[in-house]
Amino acid sequence: MQLSRRTFLSISGGLWLVDPLRASAHPSPVQDAAAAATGITAATIVDRIKANVGIPWLTDTVDRIVAGAPDTPVRGVATTMMATLDVLKRADAAGRNMIISHEPTFYSHQDRTEAFATDATFRFKDEFVKNRGLIVFHFHDHWHRRTPDGIARGMARELGWERDVVPGTQNEFALGGRTVLEIARHLQSRLGGRSSMRIVGHPDLKVNRALASWGYVSLGPGTAQIARPDVDLLIGGETREWEVVEYVQDQIAAGRQKALIVLGHVISEQAGMKLCAEWLKTFISDVPVDFVPAAEPFWRVQP
Repeated sequence: MQLSRRTFLSISGGLWLVDPLRASAHPSPVQDAAAAATGITAATIVDRIKANVGIPWLTDTVDRIVAGAPDTPVRGVATTMMATLDVLKRADAAGRNMIISHEPTFYSHQDRTEAFATDATFRFKDEFVKNRGLIVFHFHDHWHRRTPDGIARGMARELGWERDVVPGTQNEFALGGRTVLEIARHLQSRLGGRSSMRIVGHPDLKVNRALASWGYVSLGPGTAQIARPDVDLLIGGETREWEVVEYVQDQIAAGRQKALIVLGHVISEQAGMKLCAEWLKTFISDVPVDFVPAAEPFWRVQP
């Protein structure tokens, strides 16, 4: 069946109806005038973030406007885990022309675009941002470094584990002997979506202490974290399979009672950007602020 000029985009159980012709045009004069009337620009929003984040602004950071012009009037703000083209389209359709993304927009941590200058996919996304008058602000380092860490707090709240946080930590949880399978089912239930969760270790292993490394788990901290005698389970977003995954496999083969749960990067930090929208509302009232979730990118073949 032909859908003519309309495309359906599915997110969080709902349907967003997007007209591609509308999405390719520049914002209307009415939209521009409404945004200008607020007197708030992307640069103003960034200045307020810097003033409220609670730590000195770093000189060496990826946190910056990576697309769009700082003097662009803001009609609305959307926070997201990752500013995929799908997220940009949905934010734009909702009238949110400033997108605050935790992860990169242009395929590298530093959002460097030189290597993609002639790439068709990059150019399509870049031109969409320009044509629609969007601004994208990368907000990673300071959201993690503030106290409490915005991602860690958001994830603990989403999981209902705030009371389980080990005193003096942000990412360690006392889980009282729950099994790996019970924990995995809880993660699936609370985080939802088409989870790409993968598990190493015995499902009946009892977990007294779990340590979460939200997002990417690199070799250095990952192996050191799961090597701790008091840590039974490491929960992360993603990791190289010849690094932390292989290390945990070898721990188990050596007779140690260990387990690893790999959630998928997006789902492992998403709730932190949901919290970010709530935080922004405490000092941004001139324009609407909303959370636009990034879609789980993977799907699974059902047995």
